[in-house]
Amino acid sequence: MRKPRELAKNVWYAVGTEINIAKPLFQLPIAVVLLHRVLREAKKRFGFELRRLKLEGALLTFYIKPDDGLELPEIMQWIKQTFSARFNWLTGRKGHVWGDRYDSEIMWGGPPEGTKPVDWAAVEMSADTPVAGAMAYILSWASLRSLGMTITTRFSAQNAAKPAPPPG
Repeated sequence: MRKPRELAKNVWYAVGTEINIAKPLFQLPIAVVLLHRVLREAKKRFGFELRRLKLEGALLTFYIKPDDGLELPEIMQWIKQTFSARFNWLTGRKGHVWGDRYDSEIMWGGPPEGTKPVDWAAVEMSADTPVAGAMAYILSWASLRSLGMTITTRFSAQNAAKPAPPPG
Protein backbone atom coordinates (compact mmCIF):
# COMPACT_ATOMS: atom_id res chain seq x y z
CA MET A 1 0.00 0.00 0.00
CA ARG A 2 1.43 3.34 -1.00
CA LYS A 3 1.95 6.16 1.45
CA PRO A 4 -0.78 8.85 1.32
CA ARG A 5 0.28 12.13 -0.26
CA GLU A 6 0.91 14.91 2.27
CA LEU A 7 -1.24 17.97 1.50
CA ALA A 8 -1.66 21.31 3.27
CA LYS A 9 -3.10 24.75 2.61
CA ASN A 10 -1.02 27.80 1.66
CA VAL A 11 2.22 25.89 1.06
CA TRP A 12 4.65 25.38 -1.79
CA TYR A 13 5.26 21.91 -3.19
CA ALA A 14 8.34 20.60 -4.98
CA VAL A 15 6.95 18.43 -7.79
CA GLY A 16 8.71 16.07 -10.17
CA THR A 17 7.39 13.68 -12.79
CA GLU A 18 8.99 11.66 -15.55
CA ILE A 19 8.07 10.76 -19.11
CA ASN A 20 7.58 7.08 -19.93
CA ILE A 21 9.35 7.39 -23.29
CA ALA A 22 12.99 6.39 -23.69
CA LYS A 23 14.06 9.43 -25.72
CA PRO A 24 14.22 12.92 -24.13
CA LEU A 25 10.79 14.28 -25.06
CA PHE A 26 11.30 17.81 -23.80
CA GLN A 27 14.10 18.38 -26.31
CA LEU A 28 11.37 18.48 -28.98
CA PRO A 29 10.04 22.02 -29.50
CA ILE A 30 6.49 20.74 -30.12
CA ALA A 31 6.47 19.01 -26.72
CA VAL A 32 7.59 22.21 -24.97
CA VAL A 33 4.96 24.31 -26.79
CA LEU A 34 2.29 21.74 -25.92
CA LEU A 35 3.33 21.67 -22.25
CA HIS A 36 3.18 25.49 -22.12
CA ARG A 37 -0.32 25.43 -23.59
CA VAL A 38 -1.47 22.88 -21.02
CA LEU A 39 0.11 24.82 -18.13
CA ARG A 40 -1.55 28.05 -19.29
CA GLU A 41 -4.96 26.32 -19.31
CA ALA A 42 -4.31 24.67 -15.93
CA LYS A 43 -3.44 28.04 -14.38
CA LYS A 44 -6.71 29.53 -15.63
CA ARG A 45 -8.69 26.49 -14.48
CA PHE A 46 -7.19 25.99 -11.02
CA GLY A 47 -5.07 29.02 -10.10
CA PHE A 48 -1.55 28.58 -8.78
CA GLU A 49 1.89 30.16 -8.59
CA LEU A 50 4.73 28.39 -10.36
CA ARG A 51 8.48 28.71 -9.91
CA ARG A 52 11.51 27.16 -11.58
CA LEU A 53 9.83 25.18 -14.34
CA LYS A 54 12.59 22.85 -15.46
CA LEU A 55 12.45 20.48 -18.43
CA GLU A 56 15.35 18.07 -18.53
CA GLY A 57 15.00 15.47 -21.27
CA ALA A 58 12.41 13.15 -19.74
CA LEU A 59 12.03 14.93 -16.39
CA LEU A 60 9.70 17.81 -15.50
CA THR A 61 10.23 19.56 -12.15
CA PHE A 62 8.84 22.74 -10.62
CA TYR A 63 7.63 24.43 -7.45
CA ILE A 64 3.90 25.08 -7.24
CA LYS A 65 1.67 26.86 -4.75
CA PRO A 66 -1.98 26.13 -5.56
CA ASP A 67 -4.57 28.74 -4.60
CA ASP A 68 -6.15 25.85 -2.70
CA GLY A 69 -3.27 23.67 -1.49
CA LEU A 70 -5.47 20.62 -1.33
CA GLU A 71 -6.03 20.75 -5.10
CA LEU A 72 -2.52 19.57 -6.00
CA PRO A 73 -3.66 16.04 -7.01
CA GLU A 74 -6.42 17.44 -9.25
CA ILE A 75 -4.02 19.92 -10.85
CA MET A 76 -1.39 17.27 -11.57
CA GLN A 77 -3.94 14.76 -12.83
CA TRP A 78 -5.40 17.33 -15.21
CA ILE A 79 -1.97 18.46 -16.50
CA LYS A 80 -0.71 14.93 -17.09
CA GLN A 81 -3.91 13.60 -18.67
CA THR A 82 -4.39 16.63 -20.92
CA PHE A 83 -0.77 16.64 -22.08
CA SER A 84 -0.87 12.89 -22.78
CA ALA A 85 -4.10 12.99 -24.76
CA ARG A 86 -2.97 15.94 -26.88
CA PHE A 87 0.55 14.62 -27.44
CA ASN A 88 -0.77 11.23 -28.52
CA TRP A 89 -3.31 12.86 -30.83
CA LEU A 90 -0.69 15.15 -32.40
CA THR A 91 1.79 12.36 -32.99
CA GLY A 92 -0.66 9.59 -33.81
CA ARG A 93 0.72 7.41 -31.05
CA LYS A 94 -1.13 5.44 -28.39
CA GLY A 95 -0.25 4.53 -24.86
CA HIS A 96 1.18 6.05 -21.75
CA VAL A 97 3.26 9.21 -21.91
CA TRP A 98 4.02 9.67 -18.20
CA GLY A 99 5.81 7.17 -16.00
CA ASP A 100 4.91 6.50 -12.39
CA ARG A 101 3.04 8.85 -10.08
CA TYR A 102 4.47 12.31 -9.65
CA ASP A 103 6.60 13.01 -6.59
CA SER A 104 5.67 15.91 -4.34
CA GLU A 105 7.15 17.29 -1.17
CA ILE A 106 5.86 20.18 0.92
CA MET A 107 8.35 23.04 1.07
CA TRP A 108 7.41 24.42 4.50
CA GLY A 109 9.78 27.37 4.17
CA GLY A 110 8.83 28.01 0.54
CA PRO A 111 11.04 27.47 -2.50
CA PRO A 112 14.80 27.88 -2.05
CA GLU A 113 16.11 31.43 -1.82
CA GLY A 114 16.54 33.04 -5.23
CA THR A 115 14.15 30.70 -7.04
CA LYS A 116 12.61 32.80 -9.79
CA PRO A 117 8.92 32.84 -10.65
CA VAL A 118 8.00 31.37 -14.03
CA ASP A 119 8.00 34.03 -16.73
CA TRP A 120 4.36 33.71 -17.81
CA ALA A 121 4.92 36.17 -20.66
CA ALA A 122 7.46 33.73 -22.14
CA VAL A 123 5.13 30.78 -21.50
CA GLU A 124 2.29 32.65 -23.21
CA MET A 125 4.49 33.51 -26.17
CA SER A 126 5.64 29.89 -26.48
CA ALA A 127 2.08 28.57 -26.08
CA ASP A 128 0.88 30.86 -28.88
CA THR A 129 3.69 29.81 -31.22
CA PRO A 130 2.19 28.35 -34.37
CA VAL A 131 3.78 25.19 -35.63
CA ALA A 132 4.56 26.08 -39.21
CA GLY A 133 3.70 23.54 -41.90
CA ALA A 134 7.28 23.64 -43.17
CA MET A 135 8.55 22.81 -39.69
CA ALA A 136 8.72 19.01 -39.51
CA TYR A 137 10.20 16.97 -36.71
CA ILE A 138 11.06 13.35 -36.65
CA LEU A 139 9.71 11.94 -33.41
CA SER A 140 11.25 8.65 -32.54
CA TRP A 141 10.74 6.96 -29.22
CA ALA A 142 10.57 3.58 -27.61
CA SER A 143 7.92 3.24 -24.94
CA LEU A 144 8.99 1.28 -21.90
CA ARG A 145 5.70 -0.59 -22.20
CA SER A 146 6.26 -1.53 -25.85
CA LEU A 147 9.18 -3.84 -25.06
CA GLY A 148 11.58 -2.07 -27.36
CA MET A 149 9.25 -1.49 -30.31
CA THR A 150 10.19 1.83 -31.91
CA ILE A 151 7.55 3.99 -33.56
CA THR A 152 8.57 6.78 -35.90
CA THR A 153 6.16 9.54 -36.86
CA ARG A 154 6.77 12.56 -39.05
CA PHE A 155 5.03 15.58 -37.52
CA SER A 156 4.04 18.82 -39.16
CA ALA A 157 1.04 21.10 -38.87
CA GLN A 158 -0.25 19.72 -42.19
CA ASN A 159 -0.30 16.10 -41.10
CA ALA A 160 -1.09 16.57 -37.41
CA ALA A 161 -4.57 15.08 -37.77
CA LYS A 162 -3.38 12.05 -39.74
CA PRO A 163 -2.63 8.81 -37.90
CA ALA A 164 0.97 7.72 -37.61
CA PRO A 165 2.32 5.51 -40.37
CA PRO A 166 3.05 1.92 -39.41
CA PRO A 167 6.61 1.37 -38.16
CA GLY A 168 9.19 0.19 -40.63
